Amino acid sequence: MSLTRRLLPVFLLAAASAFAQEQPTSPRAAREEAFRMVDAYVVSNLQESLGLSDEQFAKAIPLVKKLQHERREYIAERGRLVREMRRLLQQGGAVEPQVLELLKQAKALDAEGPERSRLCLEALDALFTPLQQAKYRVLENEVEQRVRELLNRARAARPGQRQRAQPPE
Repeated sequence: MSLTRRLLPVFLLAAASAFAQEQPTSPRAAREEAFRMVDAYVVSNLQESLGLSDEQFAKAIPLVKKLQHERREYIAERGRLVREMRRLLQQGGAVEPQVLELLKQAKALDAEGPERSRLCLEALDALFTPLQQAKYRVLENEVEQRVRELLNRARAARPGQRQRAQPPE
């Protein structure tokens, strides 16, 4: 087992802990710190895990960062829209024009967000051989799974923390 594979759980646990800890900092700041740590891990292991040349690696870094940013922006904005719809519906003050506008925004976002991510991934794929493309997807999946597992453990360890249902894989 390579050193990077052995360090993945340690690194991701630190990222999950930063996200899950109750600190005087805002949840947003903790989340951003966790994102930075995960991004740093992916970047630091990208070249070795995929067998990239120095030139490929230099070109891939900004594309990987852009892809992660696009995905996170989509998820954050979609969450904001759904929270706003929920708030309006729970207050009982939802009026059709407001709801229609929020639905219009959500539908546009659901069309544009994944498309932006797809374009970023296509740009990355253009740099990589098919073998490297497959390795990148495996690396991303492994990191996502570990982060989910560690976040769930960190949340379960906190007393009184509300548990969130996890989507099926």
